[in-house]
Amino acid sequence: MNKHLFYSIYKTLVINRLFCSVTSFTSTNMRAVQLKAPGAPDNMYVDANVSLPEISSPKHMLVKVVATAINRADTLQRKGSYNAPKGESTILGLEASGVIESVGENIEKFKVGDHVMVLLGGGGYAEYVAVHENMVMKLPSNFDLVTAAAIPEAWLTAYQLLYFNAKIKPGDTVLIHAAGSGVGTAAIQLVKAVANTKVVATAGTAEKLELAKSLGADVLINYKEQDIAAEVKEATEGKGVDIILDPVGASYWNLNIQSLAIDGQWVLYGLLGGAKIDGNLFGQLLGKRGKLMASTLRTRSLEYKGELVSAFAAACIEKFESKQLHPIIDSIMTLDDVVAAHTRMESNLNKGKIIMKVQEADAKKQEL
Repeated sequence: MNKHLFYSIYKTLVINRLFCSVTSFTSTNMRAVQLKAPGAPDNMYVDANVSLPEISSPKHMLVKVVATAINRADTLQRKGSYNAPKGESTILGLEASGVIESVGENIEKFKVGDHVMVLLGGGGYAEYVAVHENMVMKLPSNFDLVTAAAIPEAWLTAYQLLYFNAKIKPGDTVLIHAAGSGVGTAAIQLVKAVANTKVVATAGTAEKLELAKSLGADVLINYKEQDIAAEVKEATEGKGVDIILDPVGASYWNLNIQSLAIDGQWVLYGLLGGAKIDGNLFGQLLGKRGKLMASTLRTRSLEYKGELVSAFAAACIEKFESKQLHPIIDSIMTLDDVVAAHTRMESNLNKGKIIMKVQEADAKKQEL
């Protein structure tokens, strides 16, 4: 080959390769779920031209999202009834797992390339998310990135309810509503990890109750077929339960107060059954000397969340590695299946977490 022609071809190849590398590195777009308007699941769609999030402080990092998971709060935000807190991404998604892409200058505990799982105030339904170091946990050593997406929101919520709110202790009996949900399946395992505890689990199908039993639940109640308060009374010899974990709210208030033991604790963390109560709640609560507390996670301060993440990681990561604890995964979909994922959750079909794979761990950024 003519040496001048060879040099010309070689020069062209080098320039083209360099150009591709630069454009890949400087890409500013990503795929993410967007909303046409608040409303039904089919108002969501995947947009390939969403701006990449920016690292806003020296303690933030950019994570390449491999998988995320669906939460009830996502469905509420989609409907327009649960807006993202100020300063958080308006993209849906409260948890994710992935690979650290870049870090702020003051990041101490993590480095680029680490496989992590993260708690989010928003932004999980996207290829990249910016997150503060305090919201990040390393994966259990025996976990893959897809499985890890089932942990952050559900398990941190359950841990918060039991340890930060109710302060569970050995010997407690705990009533767990929605026992087949992500939080419910996590809470059963966390309760049974405490000595001499007893779990009373409620769900609406035999399959969900069998799952609860396999996780350690001692008493199973099908709320569609049985009287919860009567079953609790029988199971506890009239004493009632020490702790109630309640994501339902108004429609369960009367049976909850009947089920509560003297000096018991009722922790409300959702309103699936409504928010308005008509009845003698305060009088009956006073008669039980009961404690009613309301708990959320998304709107907590960064400091509080950091303490929760640190306490949970210290107490539970080794238990995941030893398989004493394990997340329950209902199904694995993709980001493009987001409508089907939300529909499944709102139809109460899921047992455990619905995960959406977003991209492969070694996926490259989009080129402009």
